Amino acid sequence: MENTVLYQREGALGKITLNNPEKSNPLSLEVLRELIRLFRFSRENNDLCVIYCARGKNFTFGADLKDGYDLIVNTARRSEAAEDLMAWQELTTAMMEHPGVIIVGYHGWIVGGGFEHTLCCDLRIAADDTMIMLPEIDLGIFFSNASTKLLPRIVGEGRAKEMMMMGGVMNAEEAFRIGLVNRVCSVEELDEVLQDYAGKIATKDPLALALAKKTINEAQERSLEEVLYREFRGMMQTGQSGGAERRIRSFLKK
Repeated sequence: MENTVLYQREGALGKITLNNPEKSNPLSLEVLRELIRLFRFSRENNDLCVIYCARGKNFTFGADLKDGYDLIVNTARRSEAAEDLMAWQELTTAMMEHPGVIIVGYHGWIVGGGFEHTLCCDLRIAADDTMIMLPEIDLGIFFSNASTKLLPRIVGEGRAKEMMMMGGVMNAEEAFRIGLVNRVCSVEELDEVLQDYAGKIATKDPLALALAKKTINEAQERSLEEVLYREFRGMMQTGQSGGAERRIRSFLKK
């Protein structure tokens, strides 16, 4: 499995790479388990930022459709089917619980759950050859990875319903136009742009960054009063941590 999903670390930056390019990086149960393990391992390593990317022509077509069909029709594999479905959901939990900033780099085709599980990433960068497709309803199946919650939050309910119910193909420029991705670059520039983003994240104060991610992720589900209190508490925590004193003093000297 170490050959189909890779983990690297340099300084405060981690990198998780799908590495089965000949097959367009299918997300089998074994790959899902390894992704869960590596995102948790990255969290334990205190990676301030994680680049999530893939090798080959396509990011991923998601689940192996032929194997998925067998899981549906083969009654002897019912327990495995349930385990596979839960693994998709557990991956989102593992990624959401990571306090570091996760930056995903799209390229080529990214389909179904292969796209949905990236919606919990904090920043999304797309190469200009990116093609996104959600074919679930056409196939008579359903969505995963909290996408019914996260996609409307990112692009609005109307856009999300269009993407999910119509099942059309969206290119990188359209994804950027509706706010689904933060930036579009050429395929050749993708690695450099991801490294640039990650390098800038690595210069930030770790406590303030983790609090910002957590507070922003949770703010939409809380009342205004709760958000105000959490921001107050965050200001108190960062102000008393020592990091603010050092950074403000350095800034004032400049």
